[in-house]
Amino acid sequence: MKQLSIYIHVPFCKKKCLYCDFPSFSGCENIYEDYVNSLIFELRDNAIEAREYEIATIFIGGGTPTVLPPKQLGRVLDTIFNKYNVKSDAEITIEANPGTVNGQVLKELKSMCINRISFGVQAWQNSLLKSLGRIHTNEIFVHNFNEARDVGFKNISCDLMFSLPNQTLMDWEETLEKIMLLNPEHISAYSLIIEDGTPFKTMYEKGIFKATDEALDREMYYLAREMLKDKGYNQYEISNFAKQGFESRHNIVYWNTKEYLGFGLGAHSYMGGKRFHNTYSMADYISSKGNIIKLRKDIEILSKEEKIEEFMFMGLRMTEGISICEFKKRFNIAVTDIFKDSIEYLIDQKLLYIKEDRLALTDKGMDISNFVFEKFIINS
Repeated sequence: MKQLSIYIHVPFCKKKCLYCDFPSFSGCENIYEDYVNSLIFELRDNAIEAREYEIATIFIGGGTPTVLPPKQLGRVLDTIFNKYNVKSDAEITIEANPGTVNGQVLKELKSMCINRISFGVQAWQNSLLKSLGRIHTNEIFVHNFNEARDVGFKNISCDLMFSLPNQTLMDWEETLEKIMLLNPEHISAYSLIIEDGTPFKTMYEKGIFKATDEALDREMYYLAREMLKDKGYNQYEISNFAKQGFESRHNIVYWNTKEYLGFGLGAHSYMGGKRFHNTYSMADYISSKGNIIKLRKDIEILSKEEKIEEFMFMGLRMTEGISICEFKKRFNIAVTDIFKDSIEYLIDQKLLYIKEDRLALTDKGMDISNFVFEKFIINS
């Protein structure tokens, strides 16, 4: 059977972080049940669309999914297991913000067959966490991490951010050291992007803080790569590092431009050559009761050229790069036939290299990846 991944969006949180531009809301406890009911309707109505697929990964993201009572999360997962062909070895991830779980909640999550947990840590210093609008302290995170280990989670990821306002190189080094002491299986390290429509954007425009200069941003990135490598974390994507065998299988689906279905408010999907997303209106989402016609927006049928471009942009994010044979198999043309000049130029500039079946970014290429990606825009 063909393989498919499922993303579940839970758009609720205890408190919205100052940098966050995702569709998420706080203080909405009164609609949790209505939202979950609509989510279950949507899962049921879409099941026939996925009847010829095996579900290889499930990712429950947000927002903060763990603000939902475990009973509600259990209803969602029960629906997936009952209506979809979930593989016995499926990777099932839930995002959790420290301070929204405890030993009992984690035990219940584990009993639902969730086998991977991703903690949104972001920084170690409590002063930085407060400035980000986070609800937790590093003490709370460590306690939750140890509780997750105690109930049996053997695949834990930690999300970190650098280039934060007023963050020093020493702060970042301490964050990495403290997280690595806990020995999670996976670490993501992203540079802060000040997004439009966020409180951070307003603060930045008012001069309350300055953006981190590019030289310090790069120094922080290089430090992370070096420190994580020394502790046995393999960099398998521009911003992601893992112990052997613990790469995020769900995210690799995105980077390999494989098919996935998103469920919930504003969730995005790519299936059958079509890209689309659900409504961003909470009222419309709940009232639709899973009706696909009412839910789906901006349905776009990708052209062959667009598929090729995405294959290159996304695949080159991974350190192993793209498979030259897979390109030929998907598009019935050699990658060198389309991008011969670009590939030769980028190799000459030491931004790309070819090794056997793989075309991949060099370390220098990773540094200016957007420049490299621009060279794979067709007819540019």
